[in-house]
Amino acid sequence: RAQWRPNPRRKRTEEMAVILETSLGDIFLDLFTDKCPKTCENFLKLCKIKYYNNHIFFNIQKDFLAQTGCPEGTGRGGSSIYGIMYGKQARYFDDEIDPKLKHTRGCICMANNGSANTNGSQFFITLGDDLTSLDEKYTIFGEIPEGEDGMDTLKKMNQAFCDENNRPIQNIRLRHTVVIDDPFPDPPHLKDHIPDRSPEAKPDKHDIDRIADFEDPLTRNAGKTEEEVDQELKRATAKSQAEILTIVGDLPSADVRPEETDLFVCKLNPVTTSEDLETIFSQFGEIKSCEVVKDWKTGDSLQYAFIEFEDRKSCERAYFKMEGALIDDRRIHVDFSQSVAKLWGSWRKGDKKGMKQGFARNADSGRGRRPKDKGSGGSRKRNRDDSHRDSAQHSKSSRREKGDRRDRDRNRDNRRGRDRDHGRDREKPRDRDRDRDRDRRRRDDDRREHRDRDRDRRRDRRRS
Repeated sequence: RAQWRPNPRRKRTEEMAVILETSLGDIFLDLFTDKCPKTCENFLKLCKIKYYNNHIFFNIQKDFLAQTGCPEGTGRGGSSIYGIMYGKQARYFDDEIDPKLKHTRGCICMANNGSANTNGSQFFITLGDDLTSLDEKYTIFGEIPEGEDGMDTLKKMNQAFCDENNRPIQNIRLRHTVVIDDPFPDPPHLKDHIPDRSPEAKPDKHDIDRIADFEDPLTRNAGKTEEEVDQELKRATAKSQAEILTIVGDLPSADVRPEETDLFVCKLNPVTTSEDLETIFSQFGEIKSCEVVKDWKTGDSLQYAFIEFEDRKSCERAYFKMEGALIDDRRIHVDFSQSVAKLWGSWRKGDKKGMKQGFARNADSGRGRRPKDKGSGGSRKRNRDDSHRDSAQHSKSSRREKGDRRDRDRNRDNRRGRDRDHGRDREKPRDRDRDRDRDRRRRDDDRREHRDRDRDRRRDRRRS
């Protein structure tokens, strides 16, 4: 590493050296401690507590700037040393803009939160000349001296390959910061935040979807055959997909593996049943379960099945013997099952029911089993059973209450009828009975009249 040398062109009162060790090389900084004392103090104290260690340069725009200082790597995080010492209300501090300082190549500037006087921990290094659009908007608190190795590091940053969001394809990290001299006294409790040693560089979440800063993309596949590289790429793709399925809840863990005693059989005849397959495959060993998958609406066979054997050797014999066999005029295809649906089901159930069905074979090992909830509620399974039992009791009680309401209404109607009859002469007919008798008499009179009319017509017809 190059040694730091004072810049003879500047007065000692105007500069203070800090070294930034990045994955592309070292950068030497001269800070303007007389023009921007508060900003320089914030930067020096953050460097002293190793706040910037292992931060990535998350925004690099060619011939414009390279930004870092966000712990999250998104541009929305970070806090000043004052916020770390005194709380969130002191997270930001005001600008210290000097109109005489202009944005040229190699300037060190504070990045705000989108508005004035919102400086925190993020800063950027300018990569181009005459960036007048940034003048008098951002605090310039230092620069990279001409002729130092830092300019070569800036050239490498400026040539970095980035995506559409200006994020480098290969991570560029600020690995370590070295304070040569600090003219500002330390706050009373700053020593509580200074670690005993610098944090070690470890792969983190930023290395998942990017090339790590310590990897060489040109030589990492050196000495490997094309087949080995292809296999490594497939394994990495499968791992990333498993992690995504774990995040959305479709897998209990990314390391879950299907059982080695399960076979997948497809290209079946629709008339082939589970009993037929079990009879045919039982010649290779004891079968624990055999199921032809059916449509849940129509009940028709989907022409594939899963067969679970008692041991692995029986499963392997069936695989080698039955591949391409003819069953019900169909040549079937047999392969080892890649489905983890049973393990997923046992993980969702996570109790003795899964063990009885043969789905929770790995429950004791932690794979295929949900952790128990802590507290008075017990496991989720118990809570679910209790909820079902409570709902059943509630429905039964609701039916009982409905019957009680019907009986109550019926009794109320009877009481109302008795109340209406109270004080009335029982021998005297009620109005409703009188109306019914009147209607009956009218109907009888109409029938009698029609009968007499028909009789007179028949008599007149005979006489004529």
